[in-house]
Amino acid sequence: MIYPIVKFGDPVLETPAAPVTTYDDKLRTLIDDMFESMYAAHGVGLAAPQIGISKRIAVIDVTFKEDPEAKIVLINPEIIQTEGRISSNEGCLSLPEFREKVTRPRTVTARAQNLQGETFEVTGDDLLARALVHETDHLNGKLYISHISALKRDMMKRKIRKLMKLGEW
Repeated sequence: MIYPIVKFGDPVLETPAAPVTTYDDKLRTLIDDMFESMYAAHGVGLAAPQIGISKRIAVIDVTFKEDPEAKIVLINPEIIQTEGRISSNEGCLSLPEFREKVTRPRTVTARAQNLQGETFEVTGDDLLARALVHETDHLNGKLYISHISALKRDMMKRKIRKLMKLGEW
């Protein structure tokens, strides 16, 4: 099932998500649906709050379906180590059409649980590092625009309010 992507302005995006405590077929179906929704929206990462579900779940595939082995499921993730810095344009499925330069760690290690509830660690560089931090931020109720200047953020919010008034958001 493809879920619609929740856009900026919905409170679920700015509320810390609840931890996952049950690992069952319902969770597996949700994760399959999250990958399907992410691919349909042409993204490389998706957090459950972005489809209106306030649970600490994120999916990532920086190869966008090219390498099935590259699919990552993160349940209850936390960033445990970062290294270096890199600035790059970043976007978000919940803020379509907007991109801004954001400085993120170059290398990131996250600890999370898999579909069976087993703890694992994943380390990524560059785009994967960016995706790990970006999706974990979502689960903490934080959007990438919190990492840009107040001036750019205010301009973006004004444009979004204008789109909302026009019924285009």
